[in-house]
Amino acid sequence: MATTTGLEVVESPQTQATKVTSVKVLTESGGLASVPSEYTFSTNPNDQADTNDPEHSIPVIDFSLLTSGSPDQRSEIIHELRKACEEWGFFMLINHGVPESVMKEMINACETFFNLSDEEKKEFRGTKDVLDPIKCGTSFDVAIDKVFLWRDFIKVRSHPQFYSPHKPIGFSQRTREVATELLKAISETLDLDFNYIADTMNWDQGLQLLAANYYPACPEPDRAIGIPAHTDHGLLTLLIKNEMGGLQVQHKGKWVNWNAMPNAFVYKSVWHRAVVNNRATRISIAVPHGPAIDKVVVPSPLLCEREGRAPAYVGMPYKDYIQLQQSSKSYMKSCLDHIRI
Repeated sequence: MATTTGLEVVESPQTQATKVTSVKVLTESGGLASVPSEYTFSTNPNDQADTNDPEHSIPVIDFSLLTSGSPDQRSEIIHELRKACEEWGFFMLINHGVPESVMKEMINACETFFNLSDEEKKEFRGTKDVLDPIKCGTSFDVAIDKVFLWRDFIKVRSHPQFYSPHKPIGFSQRTREVATELLKAISETLDLDFNYIADTMNWDQGLQLLAANYYPACPEPDRAIGIPAHTDHGLLTLLIKNEMGGLQVQHKGKWVNWNAMPNAFVYKSVWHRAVVNNRATRISIAVPHGPAIDKVVVPSPLLCEREGRAPAYVGMPYKDYIQLQQSSKSYMKSCLDHIRI
Protein backbone atom coordinates (compact mmCIF):
# COMPACT_ATOMS: atom_id res chain seq x y z
CA MET A 1 0.00 0.00 0.00
CA ALA A 2 1.32 3.46 -0.87
CA THR A 3 1.87 6.00 1.90
CA THR A 4 2.29 9.77 1.66
CA THR A 5 5.13 11.65 3.36
CA GLY A 6 4.64 15.38 2.79
CA LEU A 7 4.51 15.74 -0.98
CA GLU A 8 6.36 12.47 -1.64
CA VAL A 9 4.52 9.22 -2.35
CA VAL A 10 6.38 6.22 -0.97
CA GLU A 11 5.37 2.83 -2.27
CA SER A 12 5.86 -0.38 -0.35
CA PRO A 13 7.75 -3.26 -2.00
CA GLN A 14 4.42 -5.09 -2.28
CA THR A 15 2.96 -2.24 -4.36
CA GLN A 16 6.12 -2.09 -6.46
CA ALA A 17 5.73 -5.79 -7.32
CA THR A 18 3.06 -5.06 -9.91
CA LYS A 19 5.33 -2.52 -11.67
CA VAL A 20 8.83 -3.99 -11.71
CA THR A 21 10.11 -5.85 -14.74
CA SER A 22 12.46 -7.99 -12.68
CA VAL A 23 12.17 -9.95 -9.46
CA LYS A 24 15.85 -9.12 -8.91
CA VAL A 25 14.92 -5.43 -8.84
CA LEU A 26 12.09 -6.21 -6.44
CA THR A 27 14.33 -8.04 -3.98
CA GLU A 28 16.97 -5.30 -4.11
CA SER A 29 14.46 -2.48 -3.54
CA GLY A 30 14.82 -2.80 0.23
CA GLY A 31 12.36 -3.59 2.99
CA LEU A 32 10.99 -6.78 1.43
CA ALA A 33 10.13 -8.89 4.47
CA SER A 34 7.37 -10.99 2.91
CA VAL A 35 6.26 -12.29 -0.47
CA PRO A 36 3.96 -9.84 -2.33
CA SER A 37 0.49 -11.23 -2.98
CA GLU A 38 1.13 -11.39 -6.75
CA TYR A 39 3.87 -13.96 -6.10
CA THR A 40 2.05 -16.10 -3.54
CA PHE A 41 2.15 -19.77 -4.51
CA SER A 42 1.42 -22.73 -2.23
CA THR A 43 2.74 -26.27 -2.44
CA ASN A 44 1.75 -29.40 -0.54
CA PRO A 45 4.49 -30.41 1.93
CA ASN A 46 3.06 -33.93 2.00
CA ASP A 47 4.14 -34.36 -1.63
CA GLN A 48 7.82 -34.11 -0.67
CA ALA A 49 9.83 -37.34 -0.99
CA ASP A 50 11.73 -38.82 1.95
CA THR A 51 15.37 -38.05 1.19
CA ASN A 52 16.45 -41.19 3.04
CA ASP A 53 14.23 -43.49 0.98
CA PRO A 54 16.42 -45.43 -1.51
CA GLU A 55 13.41 -45.63 -3.82
CA HIS A 56 13.92 -41.93 -4.52
CA SER A 57 17.65 -42.15 -5.27
CA ILE A 58 18.19 -40.36 -8.61
CA PRO A 59 20.00 -42.51 -11.23
CA VAL A 60 23.56 -41.63 -12.22
CA ILE A 61 24.85 -42.31 -15.75
CA ASP A 62 28.59 -42.38 -16.45
CA PHE A 63 28.86 -40.78 -19.90
CA SER A 64 32.47 -41.90 -20.36
CA LEU A 65 31.33 -45.52 -20.54
CA LEU A 66 29.14 -44.66 -23.53
CA THR A 67 32.03 -43.19 -25.49
CA SER A 68 35.23 -44.87 -24.32
CA GLY A 69 34.27 -47.90 -22.26
CA SER A 70 34.67 -51.53 -23.25
CA PRO A 71 31.83 -53.27 -25.17
CA ASP A 72 30.69 -54.90 -21.94
CA GLN A 73 30.77 -51.59 -20.06
CA ARG A 74 28.83 -49.87 -22.84
CA SER A 75 26.24 -52.65 -22.85
CA GLU A 76 25.82 -52.28 -19.10
CA ILE A 77 25.49 -48.50 -19.20
CA ILE A 78 22.96 -48.75 -22.06
CA HIS A 79 20.95 -51.05 -19.78
CA GLU A 80 21.18 -48.52 -16.93
CA LEU A 81 20.21 -45.69 -19.29
CA ARG A 82 17.15 -47.61 -20.49
CA LYS A 83 16.09 -48.21 -16.90
CA ALA A 84 16.61 -44.55 -15.97
CA CYS A 85 14.54 -43.37 -18.94
CA GLU A 86 11.73 -45.85 -18.27
CA GLU A 87 11.53 -45.45 -14.50
CA TRP A 88 12.54 -41.80 -14.04
CA GLY A 89 12.93 -39.82 -17.26
CA PHE A 90 15.61 -38.01 -15.27
CA PHE A 91 19.23 -38.72 -14.34
CA MET A 92 22.56 -37.16 -13.45
CA LEU A 93 25.24 -37.34 -16.12
CA ILE A 94 28.85 -37.53 -14.92
CA ASN A 95 32.22 -37.75 -16.69
CA HIS A 96 30.73 -36.04 -19.73
CA GLY A 97 33.94 -34.34 -20.84
CA VAL A 98 32.78 -30.72 -20.62
CA PRO A 99 35.44 -28.94 -18.53
CA GLU A 100 34.30 -27.50 -15.23
CA SER A 101 35.92 -24.21 -16.24
CA VAL A 102 33.65 -23.97 -19.30
CA MET A 103 30.56 -24.62 -17.19
CA LYS A 104 31.59 -22.02 -14.60
CA GLU A 105 32.33 -19.51 -17.34
CA MET A 106 28.78 -19.96 -18.63
CA ILE A 107 27.30 -19.47 -15.15
CA ASN A 108 29.41 -16.34 -14.67
CA ALA A 109 28.40 -14.94 -18.08
CA CYS A 110 24.73 -15.34 -17.19
CA GLU A 111 25.25 -13.75 -13.78
CA THR A 112 26.93 -10.79 -15.50
CA PHE A 113 23.89 -10.39 -17.74
CA PHE A 114 21.43 -10.51 -14.83
CA ASN A 115 23.48 -7.84 -13.05
CA LEU A 116 22.90 -5.40 -15.91
CA SER A 117 20.49 -2.57 -15.28
CA ASP A 118 16.93 -2.76 -16.65
CA GLU A 119 17.89 -0.08 -19.14
CA GLU A 120 20.80 -2.16 -20.44
CA LYS A 121 18.57 -5.23 -20.79
CA LYS A 122 15.90 -3.43 -22.83
CA GLU A 123 17.39 -4.36 -26.19
CA PHE A 124 17.00 -8.05 -25.30
CA ARG A 125 13.33 -7.91 -24.23
CA GLY A 126 12.15 -9.44 -27.50
CA THR A 127 8.56 -9.74 -28.66
CA LYS A 128 5.72 -12.10 -27.86
CA ASP A 129 7.17 -14.66 -30.30
CA VAL A 130 8.48 -17.56 -28.24
CA LEU A 131 11.13 -18.21 -30.89
CA ASP A 132 12.73 -14.78 -30.71
CA PRO A 133 16.49 -15.19 -31.21
CA ILE A 134 17.10 -13.53 -27.83
CA LYS A 135 14.48 -12.91 -25.17
CA CYS A 136 14.71 -11.85 -21.55
CA GLY A 137 12.10 -11.08 -18.95
CA THR A 138 10.61 -12.13 -15.65
CA SER A 139 8.07 -14.69 -14.42
CA PHE A 140 6.60 -16.78 -17.30
CA ASP A 141 4.41 -14.40 -19.27
CA VAL A 142 3.17 -11.47 -17.22
CA ALA A 143 0.29 -11.06 -19.68
CA ILE A 144 -1.25 -14.39 -18.66
CA ASP A 145 0.37 -15.24 -15.32
CA LYS A 146 -2.12 -15.79 -12.52
CA VAL A 147 0.83 -15.91 -10.12
CA PHE A 148 4.16 -14.21 -10.79
CA LEU A 149 7.15 -16.56 -10.69
CA TRP A 150 10.17 -15.82 -8.52
CA ARG A 151 12.60 -15.76 -11.41
CA ASP A 152 14.11 -13.66 -14.17
CA PHE A 153 15.29 -15.30 -17.38
CA ILE A 154 17.12 -14.96 -20.64
CA LYS A 155 16.66 -17.36 -23.56
CA VAL A 156 19.03 -17.51 -26.53
CA ARG A 157 18.77 -19.61 -29.68
CA SER A 158 22.17 -21.22 -30.06
CA HIS A 159 21.65 -23.73 -32.91
CA PRO A 160 21.55 -23.97 -35.86
CA GLN A 161 22.65 -20.33 -35.51
CA PHE A 162 24.02 -18.71 -32.35
CA TYR A 163 22.36 -15.33 -31.86
CA SER A 164 23.95 -14.16 -28.61
CA PRO A 165 26.21 -11.12 -28.97
CA HIS A 166 28.47 -12.59 -26.28
CA LYS A 167 29.29 -16.25 -26.95
CA PRO A 168 30.74 -18.06 -23.91
CA ILE A 169 33.43 -20.07 -25.62
CA GLY A 170 32.77 -23.77 -25.91
CA PHE A 171 29.72 -24.34 -23.74
CA SER A 172 27.03 -24.47 -26.44
CA GLN A 173 29.10 -26.62 -28.77
CA ARG A 174 30.34 -29.00 -26.07
CA THR A 175 26.86 -29.42 -24.63
CA ARG A 176 25.49 -30.24 -28.07
CA GLU A 177 28.21 -32.86 -28.54
CA VAL A 178 27.14 -34.50 -25.28
CA ALA A 179 23.48 -34.35 -26.32
CA THR A 180 24.29 -35.93 -29.69
CA GLU A 181 26.02 -38.92 -28.09
CA LEU A 182 23.29 -39.24 -25.51
CA LEU A 183 20.62 -39.25 -28.22
CA LYS A 184 22.44 -42.09 -30.00
CA ALA A 185 22.50 -44.09 -26.79
CA ILE A 186 18.78 -43.45 -26.16
CA SER A 187 18.07 -44.73 -29.69
CA GLU A 188 19.93 -47.91 -28.76
CA THR A 189 17.88 -48.33 -25.58
CA LEU A 190 14.83 -48.55 -27.87
CA ASP A 191 16.55 -51.22 -29.99
CA LEU A 192 16.81 -48.77 -32.87
CA ASP A 193 19.76 -47.85 -35.04
CA PHE A 194 21.89 -45.38 -33.08
CA ASN A 195 21.23 -42.63 -35.63
CA TYR A 196 17.49 -43.29 -35.94
CA ILE A 197 16.20 -40.42 -33.78
CA ALA A 198 18.78 -37.93 -35.07
CA ASP A 199 18.10 -38.76 -38.72
CA THR A 200 14.33 -38.75 -38.28
CA MET A 201 14.28 -35.42 -36.45
CA ASN A 202 16.73 -33.54 -38.73
CA TRP A 203 19.11 -33.23 -35.79
CA ASP A 204 21.78 -31.41 -37.83
CA GLN A 205 19.36 -28.47 -38.14
CA GLY A 206 17.81 -29.06 -34.73
CA LEU A 207 16.96 -26.28 -32.31
CA GLN A 208 19.17 -25.67 -29.30
CA LEU A 209 18.30 -23.05 -26.70
CA LEU A 210 20.23 -21.66 -23.76
CA ALA A 211 17.68 -20.79 -21.09
CA ALA A 212 19.21 -19.17 -18.01
CA ASN A 213 17.11 -18.58 -14.90
CA TYR A 214 17.90 -16.28 -11.98
CA TYR A 215 16.19 -17.05 -8.66
CA PRO A 216 17.09 -14.46 -6.00
CA ALA A 217 16.82 -15.28 -2.30
CA CYS A 218 13.19 -15.13 -1.20
CA PRO A 219 12.05 -13.93 2.27
CA GLU A 220 9.35 -16.64 2.40
CA PRO A 221 10.42 -19.51 0.13
CA ASP A 222 7.45 -21.67 1.14
CA ARG A 223 5.09 -19.02 -0.26
CA ALA A 224 6.66 -18.55 -3.71
CA ILE A 225 7.80 -20.69 -6.64
CA GLY A 226 10.63 -20.32 -9.12
CA ILE A 227 8.94 -22.33 -11.87
CA PRO A 228 5.88 -24.51 -11.18
CA ALA A 229 5.54 -28.13 -12.29
CA HIS A 230 6.07 -28.48 -16.04
CA THR A 231 7.72 -30.57 -18.74
CA ASP A 232 10.13 -29.30 -21.39
CA HIS A 233 9.66 -29.36 -25.14
CA GLY A 234 12.23 -31.01 -27.37
CA LEU A 235 14.07 -34.31 -27.42
CA LEU A 236 16.23 -33.84 -24.34
CA THR A 237 17.26 -31.10 -21.93
CA LEU A 238 20.59 -30.84 -20.12
CA LEU A 239 20.92 -28.54 -17.12
CA ILE A 240 23.67 -27.06 -14.98
CA LYS A 241 23.50 -24.69 -11.99
CA ASN A 242 25.59 -22.74 -9.52
CA GLU A 243 26.19 -24.02 -5.99
CA MET A 244 22.56 -23.54 -4.89
CA GLY A 245 19.98 -26.33 -5.21
CA GLY A 246 16.31 -25.97 -6.07
CA LEU A 247 15.42 -28.38 -8.86
CA GLN A 248 12.85 -31.02 -7.94
CA VAL A 249 11.61 -33.91 -10.09
CA GLN A 250 8.37 -35.81 -9.66
CA HIS A 251 8.82 -39.53 -9.08
CA LYS A 252 6.00 -41.87 -8.09
CA GLY A 253 3.85 -38.93 -7.01
CA LYS A 254 6.53 -37.36 -4.80
CA TRP A 255 8.88 -34.41 -5.33
CA VAL A 256 12.53 -35.42 -5.14
CA ASN A 257 15.34 -32.89 -4.60
CA TRP A 258 18.24 -33.01 -7.04
CA ASN A 259 21.45 -32.79 -5.05
CA ALA A 260 24.00 -32.46 -7.83
CA MET A 261 27.40 -34.05 -7.94
CA PRO A 262 30.19 -31.57 -8.80
CA ASN A 263 30.43 -30.78 -12.53
CA ALA A 264 27.39 -32.92 -13.38
CA PHE A 265 24.69 -32.35 -15.95
CA VAL A 266 21.14 -33.38 -15.26
CA TYR A 267 18.94 -34.83 -17.99
CA LYS A 268 15.24 -34.14 -17.55
CA SER A 269 12.10 -34.92 -19.50
CA VAL A 270 9.43 -35.59 -16.88
CA TRP A 271 7.50 -33.24 -14.57
CA HIS A 272 9.86 -31.01 -12.64
CA ARG A 273 9.84 -27.65 -10.88
CA ALA A 274 12.18 -25.06 -9.37
CA VAL A 275 11.74 -24.05 -5.74
CA VAL A 276 13.42 -21.05 -4.09
CA ASN A 277 15.38 -20.47 -0.89
CA ASN A 278 16.02 -17.64 1.58
CA ARG A 279 19.81 -17.97 1.65
CA ALA A 280 21.32 -17.03 -1.71
CA THR A 281 20.67 -16.57 -5.42
CA ARG A 282 20.36 -19.67 -7.55
CA ILE A 283 21.29 -19.60 -11.24
CA SER A 284 20.48 -22.49 -13.54
CA ILE A 285 21.00 -22.96 -17.26
CA ALA A 286 18.73 -25.38 -19.10
CA VAL A 287 19.75 -26.39 -22.61
CA PRO A 288 16.81 -27.93 -24.49
CA HIS A 289 17.65 -29.75 -27.72
CA GLY A 290 14.93 -30.39 -30.25
CA PRO A 291 14.22 -31.26 -33.88
CA ALA A 292 14.44 -28.76 -36.71
CA ILE A 293 11.68 -26.22 -35.99
CA ASP A 294 9.78 -27.04 -39.21
CA LYS A 295 9.94 -30.80 -38.64
CA VAL A 296 6.55 -32.48 -38.22
CA VAL A 297 6.92 -34.65 -35.12
CA VAL A 298 4.84 -37.84 -34.95
CA PRO A 299 4.99 -41.01 -32.87
CA SER A 300 7.59 -43.29 -34.44
CA PRO A 301 5.84 -45.46 -37.09
CA LEU A 302 8.53 -48.10 -36.56
CA LEU A 303 7.87 -48.33 -32.82
CA CYS A 304 4.08 -48.19 -33.25
CA GLU A 305 4.25 -51.08 -35.72
CA ARG A 306 6.58 -53.07 -33.50
CA GLU A 307 4.30 -52.62 -30.48
CA GLY A 308 1.12 -53.18 -32.50
CA ARG A 309 -0.31 -49.87 -31.33
CA ALA A 310 -1.95 -46.93 -33.04
CA PRO A 311 -0.30 -43.51 -32.54
CA ALA A 312 -1.38 -41.87 -29.29
CA TYR A 313 -0.72 -38.29 -30.45
CA VAL A 314 -1.38 -36.25 -33.58
CA GLY A 315 1.56 -35.01 -35.62
CA MET A 316 2.55 -31.37 -35.31
CA PRO A 317 5.39 -29.14 -36.56
CA TYR A 318 7.86 -28.65 -33.72
CA LYS A 319 7.54 -24.87 -33.97
CA ASP A 320 3.75 -25.13 -33.45
CA TYR A 321 4.26 -27.41 -30.46
CA ILE A 322 6.62 -24.90 -28.80
CA GLN A 323 4.10 -22.11 -29.36
CA LEU A 324 1.31 -24.28 -27.92
CA GLN A 325 3.42 -25.14 -24.88
CA GLN A 326 4.15 -21.48 -24.20
CA SER A 327 0.54 -20.34 -24.67
CA SER A 328 -2.20 -19.75 -22.11
CA LYS A 329 -3.80 -23.07 -23.18
CA SER A 330 -0.94 -24.96 -21.58
CA TYR A 331 -0.37 -22.71 -18.57
CA MET A 332 0.57 -25.07 -15.71
CA LYS A 333 -0.87 -27.99 -17.72
CA SER A 334 0.54 -30.81 -19.80
CA CYS A 335 0.89 -29.72 -23.40
CA LEU A 336 0.59 -33.33 -24.53
CA ASP A 337 -3.03 -33.39 -23.37
CA HIS A 338 -3.87 -31.05 -26.26
CA ILE A 339 -2.56 -33.41 -28.93
CA ARG A 340 -3.58 -36.72 -27.43
CA ILE A 341 -5.77 -38.81 -29.74
